[in-house]
Amino acid sequence: MDLTSLIAPVAKAGLTWLNRRRLPKVDGRVQLDGLESPVEVLRDRWGVPHIYAENEHDLLFAQGFVHAQDRLWQMEINRRSTAGRLAEVLGKDAVGIDRRMRSLTMRRVAEREVGLLDTEMRDLLEAYAAGVNVFIARGKLPIEFTVLRYMPEPWVVADTLSWIKMMGLSLCTDYRSEIKRARLLDRLGEARFRALYPPYLDKWPRVVPPGEPYSVIAEELPERQRPAPAESLPSAMGGLGSNNWVIGGERTSTGSPILANDMHLGMTIPAVFYENHLVGGDLNVTGVTFPGIPGVVSGHNGHVAWGFTDGLPDVQDLYIEHLRRTDDDRVQVEYNGAWYEATVLHEAIRVKDGETVYEDVIVTRHGPIINDARPELTDMQPMALRWTSLEPDGMVRCLLQMSHARTCDELRDALRGWTSPVQNVVYADTEGNIGYSFPGKVPIRARGDGTLPVPGWTDAYEWTGYIPHEHLPHLANPSQGYIASANNAVVDDGYPYDLAVRPTMGNRAQRIVELIESRARIDIAYVRQMHVDVVSTMAQTVAEAVGQLDVDDPALATIVDKLRAWDGALHVDSQEALIYEVLIRQLASLVLAEALDDPHPHSETAWQWLEHALVTGDGFDLGNGDTRDDVLALALVRTVEHLQAELGSEMNTRTWGNVHRMVYGHPLGQNPLMASVFNRGPYPVPGDGHTVWAAHQGDLANPSMSGPPYRMIVDLGDVRNSISRLTPGQSGHPGSPHYDDQHADWSAGTYHPMLYAREDVEREAVHHLRLDAVPGEAPT
Repeated sequence: MDLTSLIAPVAKAGLTWLNRRRLPKVDGRVQLDGLESPVEVLRDRWGVPHIYAENEHDLLFAQGFVHAQDRLWQMEINRRSTAGRLAEVLGKDAVGIDRRMRSLTMRRVAEREVGLLDTEMRDLLEAYAAGVNVFIARGKLPIEFTVLRYMPEPWVVADTLSWIKMMGLSLCTDYRSEIKRARLLDRLGEARFRALYPPYLDKWPRVVPPGEPYSVIAEELPERQRPAPAESLPSAMGGLGSNNWVIGGERTSTGSPILANDMHLGMTIPAVFYENHLVGGDLNVTGVTFPGIPGVVSGHNGHVAWGFTDGLPDVQDLYIEHLRRTDDDRVQVEYNGAWYEATVLHEAIRVKDGETVYEDVIVTRHGPIINDARPELTDMQPMALRWTSLEPDGMVRCLLQMSHARTCDELRDALRGWTSPVQNVVYADTEGNIGYSFPGKVPIRARGDGTLPVPGWTDAYEWTGYIPHEHLPHLANPSQGYIASANNAVVDDGYPYDLAVRPTMGNRAQRIVELIESRARIDIAYVRQMHVDVVSTMAQTVAEAVGQLDVDDPALATIVDKLRAWDGALHVDSQEALIYEVLIRQLASLVLAEALDDPHPHSETAWQWLEHALVTGDGFDLGNGDTRDDVLALALVRTVEHLQAELGSEMNTRTWGNVHRMVYGHPLGQNPLMASVFNRGPYPVPGDGHTVWAAHQGDLANPSMSGPPYRMIVDLGDVRNSISRLTPGQSGHPGSPHYDDQHADWSAGTYHPMLYAREDVEREAVHHLRLDAVPGEAPT
């Protein structure tokens, strides 16, 4: 037994004991500087706080306080990540991350946005920050600050605005794909490169059904804004993104709409989301929030419900820049034959127990040069990143305005202020309407489609504007009676703009549509089943192809028989699921590694290419006139060899859940000594990146996953029937009972009520905290 194994139990016991002594006060009364009137915080038995205030200022102040009570460490690490200040507290190992974040300049842009806020919005954001800072000042801080031996700085408005941008970055990473594509194109040539990006399959649905009347929009466009359809490349990434759907009353058992949403992000601890109910002024809204950002992101307000999935348009372009240094060490950049001064930002990265690292970030008219901070770009020409989130905006106002909408039309109008990341938003109201919008800033390019880096020394590839809000894809009460999105393609070729959407594979959307259309009347119970559906339409395609093989080897014949009879459901106790998952990796490696001369096939293309090839039968020749069946049989042999090597005699008894296991990872849990204190798991998880219950794992040996930490179902006929579940729990404190108490129910596919009516909240409340203003002091 090593030293870490001996010390870890003692460390866990000691830190857990200390953490329990630092749990926030959730009962009784406290006086807080900055409140105008008393506020009540009722916490239900799932740890969800319901905040009741007399006005919106106090409501957001209290939300900041409550967010900090449960998630201050998460908020702290998030703002440091965005600002490129992790090395100050984590040491030299975080310098690389800090360099990348400083090069993106997000924090600097957020600081500029603070000065653009109107008085009303700034007051509300400052009220939220004041609530956070009142908690910090009380001194009962999470255990992570003790472990790292430092005190947090006061929360400021720019911290909130920068985290909005960080969430955008997590969903907008096309510039990385541009780099990969550029290298592939250089190595493979045009024909082989294009063959790796097959078209979106006909069987996969689009969010907006084909045939929608876009002719009205087209008639309004100047000819120069109507480009020929671009040959855009799909992203083909599996599992990333989210699911949402809304079903109209004509298809439900209640006669009213039902809305479902599960947003897919990293399955971490604490969870990226936080459930919250906010009542104050004219607000009464419940749903999921981001700690560090006031308001509710996805939820309902008793009149309208809404949910998101990532829209995946390309809003990031890399521009190849011509730079030169003058004799006096200034940096200049070429544009249309002339040389202009570039802005140079001098960044100082302080390092805990180390020397300060100095970094100069060069900013051109297109954006920051990002080469020096990204190892994959160090041997390439200078690349500037243009990204919509690096243009100051008022996104935070939109987040708060959405909660005030009373109808679908009002919600769509509120989304006018949405900028980034571009989303698929489905919504419904209590009047029976359902709708869909694709809000955000989508660039109109003078030339090109953003697939590859373009010249920055000419104006030929500039953005000429953004698609107007009125012209972005939209649906209102479609005749099919439902709307569904799962990061699939949005529109057909009849849409007059180039959205440059890089959709993921359409398997999840295909399955959602199949499930909706298989029922004449849908109720909440059925929607719950849809959320946890683990049937993979890709697995069905692979199983059908394998089932057609004629093999002599008894071991292979057994596998063929298993897959032929299999329904494609990736349950944790399924041996067929394990065989399938190993098989598709062997297939991708076998065929694409040959094409790319790379033992690790390009993840952006592998699965979509594979499913397209299985359907068409093309692309399987390994150089010997091989057919699809030849390669499938060879992949089966390799699958058996792999399973025998990894599992030995247990090969015939092991299941998908034995291999597909998830750990909720905490930032400090990377340290083996701290892992037992902060991490939870491993847990078996069904599904994969192509099932409705999405559980995307790039490497089966890596327990990190992306998936649905939050699920929500809203009944617009009676919002008191609405349900949700957040995993692994509400609290960020390892010593809290709500740190990981929701995983078992989430894994079982069960929900808790989204308590909304005051009498329901009071019935389920287990803690009652009253926040009082300090007598005789007016808030500043």
